[in-house]
Amino acid sequence: MPEQLFSYKQLFDFADTIFQKIGCSPEHAETATKTLLSADLRGIDSHGIARLSGYVRLWEVKRVNANPDIKVLHETPSTAVVDGDSGLGLVVAPYAMKIAIEKAKNVGTGWVSVQNSNHFGIAGYHAMMALEHDMIGMAMTNASPLVAPTFSIDKMLGTNPICVAAPAGNEPAFVADLATTTAANGKLEILQRKNADTPVGWVQDAEGNSSTDANILKKGGALLPLGGDREHGSHKGYALGAIVDIFSALLSGANYAPWVPPFPAYVPMPAQQPGKGIGHFLGAMRIDAFRPAEDFKKDMDHWIQGFRSCKTIPGEEKVLVPGDPEREFEAERMKNGIPLLDAVVADLAQLGNRFDASL
Repeated sequence: MPEQLFSYKQLFDFADTIFQKIGCSPEHAETATKTLLSADLRGIDSHGIARLSGYVRLWEVKRVNANPDIKVLHETPSTAVVDGDSGLGLVVAPYAMKIAIEKAKNVGTGWVSVQNSNHFGIAGYHAMMALEHDMIGMAMTNASPLVAPTFSIDKMLGTNPICVAAPAGNEPAFVADLATTTAANGKLEILQRKNADTPVGWVQDAEGNSSTDANILKKGGALLPLGGDREHGSHKGYALGAIVDIFSALLSGANYAPWVPPFPAYVPMPAQQPGKGIGHFLGAMRIDAFRPAEDFKKDMDHWIQGFRSCKTIPGEEKVLVPGDPEREFEAERMKNGIPLLDAVVADLAQLGNRFDASL
């Protein structure tokens, strides 16, 4: 499918304008835009500006509060529970991560669970906030129930991503940012725009049979946990997704399992919700709470270099360290532009016409 290139500044100015037009303060609009576009820069196109109209639709049906009163409900020296007041997760999660970082500065580690939020973009953005403070960052969130546990037809979990970011010295940071499903829902959306099928092991149909139909969720199907099936370890992906749900929602008082609010605004909200909104869990660990930071980063360099020097199988160039592909995307796209599918450009143009903003 044809693509068009846009500079980071073009997309930043456009998204920032849209967020302010729906009522975000300039500060919140800037935060939301930075968070959103970090996905495009890092090559996670499924979670970037292509989702902007989705956030606007959530605002239209009053599921997103553009001017939230984010507050701490409960805290200890190292923990807190934050209420996002139905704000954009793109804003609420960075707010919570800053609290985690401040607590880590004071007592060594900081852990913050969040209720009453919305989709927070890529987990990597939030976890990486800790890196500049010589801290290890963690971020996770539950999400729309699109995933069937191993042996199930019912959809009980979201793609429930996890990110861990750890600083190094001379080497780039280690950043492992992954969904606990074989593929994120946004990858299906990209395939839908390209009229392409999914690989085997991504999805199942409404009866639990393996499928390659990228539109299968609209026909009652489900995403599969990481591993795809029991023989390839899907029970482990299921367990990881469940852990994220527990940390993100049951610690915070957010909705969990099939009661998590869906991202598409047209999908009805679940009845009798047990909690508030979507839940996140964010953490920061000061490295020098364990050992001198310089010693850790020196060993991280040695650790990373060990993986880079691995002998590769025939036909492969090198062994990648988590975070390498995204870092390379960011450098290339910041220099040469961010590619958007024509279908995404058309969607943004409609949004721009409505809010008097242009790319």
